[in-house]
Amino acid sequence: MSEISQLSPQVVWQFFDQICSIPHPSKHEEALAQHIITFAEGEGLEVRRDNVGNVFIKKPATPGMENRKGVVLQAHIDMVPQKNEDTDHDFLTDPIQPYIDGEWVTAKGTTLGADNGMGMAACLAVLASKDIEHGPLEVLLTIDEEAGMTGAFGLDKGWLEGEILLNTDSEQEGEVYMGCAGGVDGALTLTVNRESVPADHQALKLVVKGLKGGHSGCDIHTGRGNANKILGRFLFGHAQELGLRLHAVNGGSLRNAIPREANAVVTLPAANVDKLNELFAHYQELLVAELGRVETGINLFTQPVELPSDVIVEADQQRFTNLLNACPNGVIRMSDDIEGVVETSLNVGVITTDADKITVLCLIRSLIDSGRSNVEGMLSAVAALAGAECAFSGAYPGWKPDADSEVMHLFRDTYEAIYGKKPNIMVIHAGLECGLFKKPYPEMDMISFGPTIKFPHSPDEKVNIETVGLFWDQMQAILKNIPVKQ
Repeated sequence: MSEISQLSPQVVWQFFDQICSIPHPSKHEEALAQHIITFAEGEGLEVRRDNVGNVFIKKPATPGMENRKGVVLQAHIDMVPQKNEDTDHDFLTDPIQPYIDGEWVTAKGTTLGADNGMGMAACLAVLASKDIEHGPLEVLLTIDEEAGMTGAFGLDKGWLEGEILLNTDSEQEGEVYMGCAGGVDGALTLTVNRESVPADHQALKLVVKGLKGGHSGCDIHTGRGNANKILGRFLFGHAQELGLRLHAVNGGSLRNAIPREANAVVTLPAANVDKLNELFAHYQELLVAELGRVETGINLFTQPVELPSDVIVEADQQRFTNLLNACPNGVIRMSDDIEGVVETSLNVGVITTDADKITVLCLIRSLIDSGRSNVEGMLSAVAALAGAECAFSGAYPGWKPDADSEVMHLFRDTYEAIYGKKPNIMVIHAGLECGLFKKPYPEMDMISFGPTIKFPHSPDEKVNIETVGLFWDQMQAILKNIPVKQ
């Protein structure tokens, strides 16, 4: 066990420490799921799984509370696998290495998995407890939330009995969420032809790194740089004057994470190498002037590489640089109804190059379906102008706020009774599974809350230690005060 297992509340941190020790990136959660099943069976609890792999655990009510409304505690099993380029870590086999950094817990060179491992740890701690008061209780642990919401999409009617669902996937203590954005994945695919490298060319790799990255929902409004767009801007602006020929562009690794790094392998006339280095250095100065207050570690550099066997023909190269530079990115529109909340956004998350095509993966988020449709139209139009294919998949609905939510009022009143102040009632510009749960369980009353987690989906992810205790206190107080069945 690591040093975090001694933090308070110890029962929660010990479960989180166990979670960190078992690899569980999206689509590879089975080892952790089996560990949880073994634990629950050892506690004498009823455990089931559905066809997609979601885990259901049922715990009887505390004696005397059998007449309370049933509660579903919910978290997702998987975590986002992101690491620094210089970190040697295999997410399929290596444990996360958490450590205490002042008031925070973070991980060595990788994502921490506090999103949503901390919520999952609290759910398991409730199952293990012998002294927490609660009514009929279920725990729902879904799979593959971060890479497609497979578990939430696959949830069928009849598996859950509770009337109230407490989602633990929010990331700011003092805020309780009653709505979230929906989203859809967009894929732009440009077919490219290749030819021999021109004579007297040298090869270089253009590298953009040192950006903060982050969650493409929670952090999209912060003004952070997008490495893919930054690289695309340079290629669009200088490829022609330098005689650059493009061999490959790659950037980002997840469509729901703001890309921190990107690179392009190019060739150019040997006589223009010094000019390229001069322009790239000047471009870094320009970016520092534009983004430096937010992006304090911007690092652009070139490095010599072996001459590739071919380059993309100029016409296809220009179509790609036009496509990438014109592609919208970031906040598209702020909400008119909820002050300070992003309504619609787009993240240009991943670029990959194959022998005959370049693919750009994006994630559109919006609180309203028409906003999502509008950005789908933008992407389709950009693709059409560049002669690329555009396809959308994995659409999921938003979660419409319910001002009359009984559990929302309960959380607010309980929070005020504990701390002497009201929590902020919020709508989040990120995808929570609650929107999908509303389809098979339209009458279920839901809220989302959690401890403070900064920079999820990036290797800078960290969770505030004090707020884990506050989150744990809130969960226990809500369970104790769940109303009687009508």
